[in-house]
Amino acid sequence: MYGTNTKTNTYTVLDVRKTFESCETDIRTIARRTNKWTMEYVDKVFHDVLKFAEKYYLYSVSITLIDTNTSLPVKAAKFIVNDLGDATDSERAGKNNDWPNTDNTSLSIILSHTQKWHNLTAEEKANFQKDLKVNWGSTNINTNFPHLQQSDAQLYASNGYELQKKNFK
Repeated sequence: MYGTNTKTNTYTVLDVRKTFESCETDIRTIARRTNKWTMEYVDKVFHDVLKFAEKYYLYSVSITLIDTNTSLPVKAAKFIVNDLGDATDSERAGKNNDWPNTDNTSLSIILSHTQKWHNLTAEEKANFQKDLKVNWGSTNINTNFPHLQQSDAQLYASNGYELQKKNFK
Protein backbone atom coordinates (compact mmCIF):
# COMPACT_ATOMS: atom_id res chain seq x y z
CA MET A 1 0.00 0.00 0.00
CA TYR A 2 1.27 3.44 -0.90
CA GLY A 3 0.48 6.65 0.83
CA THR A 4 0.96 10.27 -0.05
CA ASN A 5 1.56 13.16 2.22
CA THR A 6 0.75 16.63 1.04
CA LYS A 7 2.04 19.59 2.96
CA THR A 8 0.34 22.94 2.68
CA ASN A 9 1.23 26.07 4.54
CA THR A 10 -1.15 28.70 5.78
CA TYR A 11 1.27 31.50 6.51
CA THR A 12 0.49 35.03 5.40
CA VAL A 13 2.42 38.19 4.64
CA LEU A 14 2.05 38.98 8.34
CA ASP A 15 3.87 35.74 9.18
CA VAL A 16 6.67 36.72 6.78
CA ARG A 17 6.96 40.11 8.49
CA LYS A 18 6.85 38.58 11.97
CA THR A 19 9.60 36.11 11.07
CA PHE A 20 11.82 38.82 9.64
CA GLU A 21 11.45 40.95 12.80
CA SER A 22 13.98 38.67 14.51
CA CYS A 23 16.34 38.88 11.55
CA GLU A 24 16.03 42.66 11.65
CA THR A 25 16.81 42.66 15.38
CA ASP A 26 19.97 40.66 14.72
CA ILE A 27 21.10 42.93 11.89
CA ARG A 28 20.41 46.08 13.93
CA THR A 29 22.55 44.62 16.71
CA ILE A 30 25.33 43.81 14.25
CA ALA A 31 25.17 47.34 12.80
CA ARG A 32 25.39 48.86 16.29
CA ARG A 33 28.22 46.63 17.50
CA THR A 34 30.35 47.10 14.40
CA ASN A 35 29.45 50.79 14.14
CA LYS A 36 29.42 50.42 10.34
CA TRP A 37 25.82 51.42 9.52
CA THR A 38 23.40 54.00 10.86
CA MET A 39 19.96 52.90 12.02
CA GLU A 40 18.52 54.98 9.17
CA TYR A 41 20.43 52.82 6.71
CA VAL A 42 19.20 49.65 8.43
CA ASP A 43 15.63 51.01 8.06
CA LYS A 44 16.17 51.34 4.30
CA VAL A 45 17.73 47.90 4.01
CA PHE A 46 14.88 46.26 5.90
CA HIS A 47 12.26 48.11 3.92
CA ASP A 48 13.71 46.43 0.83
CA VAL A 49 14.30 43.03 2.44
CA LEU A 50 10.64 42.89 3.45
CA LYS A 51 9.51 43.90 -0.05
CA PHE A 52 11.49 41.00 -1.53
CA ALA A 53 10.33 38.57 1.18
CA GLU A 54 6.65 39.48 0.91
CA LYS A 55 6.71 38.68 -2.82
CA TYR A 56 8.57 35.40 -2.15
CA TYR A 57 11.59 36.64 -4.12
CA LEU A 58 14.05 36.01 -1.29
CA TYR A 59 16.04 32.80 -0.79
CA SER A 60 18.49 34.14 1.80
CA VAL A 61 19.91 37.23 3.46
CA SER A 62 23.61 37.28 4.34
CA ILE A 63 25.37 39.95 6.35
CA THR A 64 29.13 39.93 6.43
CA LEU A 65 32.00 41.85 7.96
CA ILE A 66 34.62 42.24 5.25
CA ASP A 67 38.32 42.93 5.67
CA THR A 68 38.83 45.95 3.40
CA ASN A 69 42.48 45.02 2.81
CA THR A 70 41.81 41.49 1.53
CA SER A 71 38.13 41.85 0.50
CA LEU A 72 37.44 38.61 2.36
CA PRO A 73 34.63 38.08 4.86
CA VAL A 74 35.91 37.66 8.41
CA LYS A 75 32.51 36.98 9.97
CA ALA A 76 29.03 36.42 8.57
CA ALA A 77 25.47 35.44 9.36
CA LYS A 78 23.11 33.93 6.83
CA PHE A 79 19.34 33.73 7.16
CA ILE A 80 17.88 31.06 4.87
CA VAL A 81 14.18 31.10 4.01
CA ASN A 82 12.17 27.89 4.28
CA ASP A 83 8.59 28.50 3.22
CA LEU A 84 7.71 24.82 3.69
CA GLY A 85 8.67 24.62 7.35
CA ASP A 86 6.63 23.41 10.27
CA ALA A 87 7.86 25.65 13.09
CA THR A 88 5.22 27.94 14.47
CA ASP A 89 7.25 30.31 16.62
CA SER A 90 10.72 31.79 16.92
CA GLU A 91 13.68 31.42 19.16
CA ARG A 92 14.87 34.61 20.82
CA ALA A 93 16.89 36.95 18.61
CA GLY A 94 20.25 38.33 19.65
CA LYS A 95 22.29 35.23 20.45
CA ASN A 96 25.71 34.83 18.83
CA ASN A 97 26.02 38.51 18.00
CA ASP A 98 29.64 38.93 19.07
CA TRP A 99 30.48 41.21 16.17
CA PRO A 100 33.49 43.47 16.79
CA ASN A 101 34.05 47.06 15.74
CA THR A 102 37.28 46.28 13.90
CA ASP A 103 39.41 48.74 11.94
CA ASN A 104 39.71 48.17 8.19
CA THR A 105 36.38 46.36 7.89
CA SER A 106 33.08 47.13 6.26
CA LEU A 107 29.62 45.62 6.54
CA SER A 108 27.77 44.22 3.52
CA ILE A 109 24.37 42.65 3.06
CA ILE A 110 23.73 40.20 0.25
CA LEU A 111 20.32 39.07 -0.94
CA SER A 112 20.00 35.77 -2.78
CA HIS A 113 16.85 35.43 -4.84
CA THR A 114 14.39 32.64 -5.54
CA GLN A 115 13.57 31.22 -8.94
CA LYS A 116 10.36 33.28 -8.83
CA TRP A 117 12.54 36.43 -8.96
CA HIS A 118 14.74 35.04 -11.72
CA ASN A 119 11.63 34.21 -13.77
CA LEU A 120 10.53 37.86 -13.85
CA THR A 121 11.12 39.85 -17.00
CA ALA A 122 13.56 42.75 -16.95
CA GLU A 123 10.58 45.12 -17.03
CA GLU A 124 8.89 43.40 -14.07
CA LYS A 125 12.12 43.59 -12.07
CA ALA A 126 12.57 47.27 -12.94
CA ASN A 127 9.00 48.06 -11.89
CA PHE A 128 9.49 46.24 -8.59
CA GLN A 129 12.79 48.01 -7.91
CA LYS A 130 11.22 51.46 -8.27
CA ASP A 131 9.91 51.20 -4.69
CA LEU A 132 13.22 50.10 -3.17
CA LYS A 133 15.30 52.41 -0.98
CA VAL A 134 18.76 50.89 -1.53
CA ASN A 135 20.58 50.67 -4.84
CA TRP A 136 21.25 46.92 -4.92
CA GLY A 137 24.04 45.57 -7.11
CA SER A 138 25.79 42.31 -7.74
CA THR A 139 28.68 40.85 -5.75
CA ASN A 140 31.33 38.21 -6.16
CA ILE A 141 31.23 37.23 -2.47
CA ASN A 142 30.63 33.51 -2.01
CA THR A 143 27.78 33.39 0.51
CA ASN A 144 28.73 29.85 1.49
CA PHE A 145 31.75 31.48 3.18
CA PRO A 146 33.91 28.38 2.57
CA HIS A 147 36.93 29.70 4.51
CA LEU A 148 34.88 30.30 7.68
CA GLN A 149 33.51 27.79 10.21
CA GLN A 150 29.72 27.41 10.06
CA SER A 151 27.41 26.79 13.00
CA ASP A 152 23.65 26.66 13.28
CA ALA A 153 22.02 29.42 15.24
CA GLN A 154 18.41 30.46 15.87
CA LEU A 155 15.35 29.40 13.95
CA TYR A 156 12.87 32.21 13.44
CA ALA A 157 9.37 31.20 12.34
CA SER A 158 5.68 31.94 12.17
CA ASN A 159 3.09 29.41 10.97
CA GLY A 160 5.56 27.39 8.90
CA TYR A 161 7.45 30.30 7.34
CA GLU A 162 11.00 29.91 8.65
CA LEU A 163 14.35 31.66 8.66
CA GLN A 164 17.27 29.49 9.73
CA LYS A 165 20.18 31.57 10.93
CA LYS A 166 23.70 30.24 10.37
CA ASN A 167 26.79 31.89 11.82
CA PHE A 168 30.20 31.91 10.15
CA LYS A 169 33.47 32.70 11.97
